[in-house]
Amino acid sequence: MLNALKRASERKKLAAALCGQIIRRAREPVFFARLAVPDTIDGRFDIVVLHAWLALERMNAAGERDICQKVTDSLFISFEEALRDLGVGDMGLGRRMKQMGNAFFGRLKVYSEAKSEPALADAILRNVYRGEDSHYPNAHALAVYALSAKAALASCDIATGILDFGPLP
Repeated sequence: MLNALKRASERKKLAAALCGQIIRRAREPVFFARLAVPDTIDGRFDIVVLHAWLALERMNAAGERDICQKVTDSLFISFEEALRDLGVGDMGLGRRMKQMGNAFFGRLKVYSEAKSEPALADAILRNVYRGEDSHYPNAHALAVYALSAKAALASCDIATGILDFGPLP
């Protein structure tokens, strides 16, 4: 029984480490300065979701579904903490978290269904740039980056707790 508890604790630490790497990568200034991702709550959420999608896809491919769930749980804990830091109280928190959950899983689905670079760029344009056609070059650059990051992640061993998203755009 103690071994099972130790293993669960290790898996939780692994998930927290992976979640931290997703968030750190999504906070890189290049996404906001060069690719014009809006430096807003929504923009930051969208870039975290894009990186989460990349990492979760890799974890699923490696058969690490329990780690996927733990990483997703960790991400939602960080979303809740961010909302609380912004002053969202208990009364509005449930509604906001439900909206974030719907947005999160909706974006994961749309990105997963995008089977080509142009389809992914269109999905990114709709979600990250709210459909503003003037941002299509940025959406395309972000799609190219995402596909490159996906390829880099394919060689990662999830058990090491290190996610290599490859070079920044």
